[in-house]
Amino acid sequence: MQAFQVKAPHDFDVSEQPSPQPAAGEVVVDVAFAGICGSDMHIIHGDNAFVRFPRITGHEFAGVISAVGEGVDAGRVGERVCIDPVVNCGQCYPCRIGRPNVCSAMQVIGVHRHGGFAEQVSVPAANAWRIPDTLDLDSAALVEPYSIAANVLARMEPHAGDRLLVIGAGVIGLTIVQMAQAMGIEDIIVTDIIEERLVTALELGARHVINGREQDLEQAVQKLTEGEGVPLIADAACVPAMLPGMLRMACPAGRIGLLGFNPTPSDLVQLEVIKKELTLVGSRLNNRKFPEVLAHIEAGRLDPHALVSHRVALRDMPGAIHMLDTTPEKARKVLVDIAS
Repeated sequence: MQAFQVKAPHDFDVSEQPSPQPAAGEVVVDVAFAGICGSDMHIIHGDNAFVRFPRITGHEFAGVISAVGEGVDAGRVGERVCIDPVVNCGQCYPCRIGRPNVCSAMQVIGVHRHGGFAEQVSVPAANAWRIPDTLDLDSAALVEPYSIAANVLARMEPHAGDRLLVIGAGVIGLTIVQMAQAMGIEDIIVTDIIEERLVTALELGARHVINGREQDLEQAVQKLTEGEGVPLIADAACVPAMLPGMLRMACPAGRIGLLGFNPTPSDLVQLEVIKKELTLVGSRLNNRKFPEVLAHIEAGRLDPHALVSHRVALRDMPGAIHMLDTTPEKARKVLVDIAS
């Protein structure tokens, strides 16, 4: 089979690889579409501490089950599915309390084990979620990034009428905008330094946008909120140096959701946290959010096609990687058509 393999940092190609065989409890998926994520780029650049090379990457994908391993219902062959990349042990403390997305022995498909940038991939049967008959496979491939948004919003525990500030209008920021609306959050502020991204945020439902290159972000937020601050802040820019400003922009009892894996230390002014009794939460991957996302897409509350700026064939992935490296501002989600 053909697959996109990262052999070492900055060393990747599309090449012939062995076709997978399903182990017990697994299914083989003939991949139809897969999305390129920022974390895929981190693997290529050698910035992911968890990956082991060589690795077939890709954790956002959908396809059709073509074979099943021992213990899996043979009736699942032919099922159209999207894949939750979180593989957990089920035994450790996080798993026991319902937090499998931070399992002590977690594996992520496309990071710790081979992923979806391939014509076929073998995954645990429990990670293959059947998709509604009305949902196309290219939309289903984007359930995973929406699950990231659903997870961070759930971690922040929104209340009715809460205002949301989304910092960063890349793909994750845009999925947060859409997911927040689907959850009933109407007053959404988005900030970025790339005007084209802010235009897209408005198109997808943001009420206000702030270009941080042209305006002082904190002053603009204080003006929009009449000095109250923001109850919910989602950090989709993942720049550690912005944390002190987030603490200042948050209103008393506010919640801040952090998504970045950047190891750079952040300045944290304890006074800001304590005097407002702020809540800072980390959010990693997703905690069983696929059914929720699928329900929103099926109901028309989410529009995955609005995220897609480019479609490429598997053989053209190296060119897409170059484009994302050199002109990232021109792209939103790049969707790979595996079968083309």
